[in-house]
Parts: sequence; structure tokens; C-alpha cells
Amino acid sequence: MTKEQFIEKINSKLKLIRNEKNYTQDRMAEIIGISKKTLVQIEKGRASLGWSGAIVVCFLFKDSEILKMTVGNDIEDMLISLAFGKSERNYSKTMGGKIWWRDIKKKSNYKIQQNNISGHYRILDENNQRICSSFDEDYINSRLIELSKLEYTNN
Repeated sequence: MTKEQFIEKINSKLKLIRNEKNYTQDRMAEIIGISKKTLVQIEKGRASLGWSGAIVVCFLFKDSEILKMTVGNDIEDMLISLAFGKSERNYSKTMGGKIWWRDIKKKSNYKIQQNNISGHYRILDENNQRICSSFDEDYINSRLIELSKLEYTNN
């Protein structure tokens, strides 16, 4: 997924998210910081939230079932992967991806998973601790090889 595709998805679901939360156009526009006129244009497909507006919607409505079904359950990870391309930071432990993720490849004590909805990748260790994430499959595969070699060297 590209930033542009992400923005298009959020634009297309904005009205559904608003209806899911039972907000009027006036209230929704106020919440996300745009004019009602702009909101109406977005809902009609004539304008766009843009990158920052789409992020605001994801942040403010991260509990939305519509949003989860559109971009996946791990919205923060997906946004970081889109923004930075490759993400490696101190992540909290995951549940192992039983619903939103499918295992792609295992090597040593690491596995690559792909999100069923957004399509982005992540590497988990044997404790389901996330190591990195990205939409770049080549990067993820090379990172898995590096991690496996590092583990082999340390043992």
C-alpha cells in the first residue's frame, strides 16, 4: 500500500466512520478539524483529507470497526510503516497475529508475518516481540536473514 492508496481508502470510508459513530457532518468536521463544506466534498469524492487528515482520522477513530476492516487492527504500526518506510523501534509484545496476520516465512527463532488487510510485513521473535515492520518485502526478507545470521553467530 502506498500513502496515496491509504489516503483514498480513508477518504472512501469517512462517511461510514461518521455514521458508525452517529456524528453529524458538523460534528465530524469539528472533530477532525476541517470545514463542513470540505467534509461534504470528501464524502462525495470531490476532495481529499490528504496525508495528515487521514492520519488524524485513524488516530481519533482507531476503535472504529469500519477503519479496522479497511486498514487492519494494528493501525499505528501500519502508519509508521507508511511514514518511515522501514520501522525498527521498541515495540510492545504482540499476541502473535492470530487474527489479522498470516505467517509468511520462518527462519531460526524469527518469523515474517503479513497483515491480511493492509499487506504490510513485520518480523516477530520467538516471544512474539516485534522487531521491525515495513511494506518493503525485500527489506523484510533481508532483515530476517541478518537476524538469523546474528543469532547463529551469538550461539
